[in-house]
Amino acid sequence: MEALVSLPSVLPPTVLGFYLLLALNKEGFIGSLWYRLFGKQLVFHFEGILIASVIYSLPMMVHPLTAGFRSVPKNLIEASYTLGKSKKVSVLTGVVLSFAHTLGEFGVVLMVGGNIEGETRVVSIAIYSAVEALDYTTAHVYSLVLLLFSVFSLTALYVLNRRWSLL
Repeated sequence: MEALVSLPSVLPPTVLGFYLLLALNKEGFIGSLWYRLFGKQLVFHFEGILIASVIYSLPMMVHPLTAGFRSVPKNLIEASYTLGKSKKVSVLTGVVLSFAHTLGEFGVVLMVGGNIEGETRVVSIAIYSAVEALDYTTAHVYSLVLLLFSVFSLTALYVLNRRWSLL
């Protein structure tokens, strides 16, 4: 199970994206079930990108949590809860790291979602499209927004983690 959860962190994103494309399309296992339930296919739609992004970022969520829980004896964890210590710090760290990791993803998102303006074009693909069109100004603006958002998210996360660890 650990190898399966870790696989997205070592597999090239285009390979993972290709197999997710196969699994999420109308003929794939997950995609056919989704299509029967909701009458809409997953690939080339936001829902497909969301599922693919969660799978792609799963290691960023699972590894910090498991490492944190394994490093602390179970009796101390249970005792800390009775004293008011929150479980939210590790969960928040995993969520923010997973989100930040997915935000700039290109390969999986392009394979599963394509580059459909107004439907599946995300910022990382918009940056690529701008560079491809030699529109470096637009690429710079998008890149700068992603950079600033990432720095802000990580800074806020580390500040909150420090404050909660002092409580």
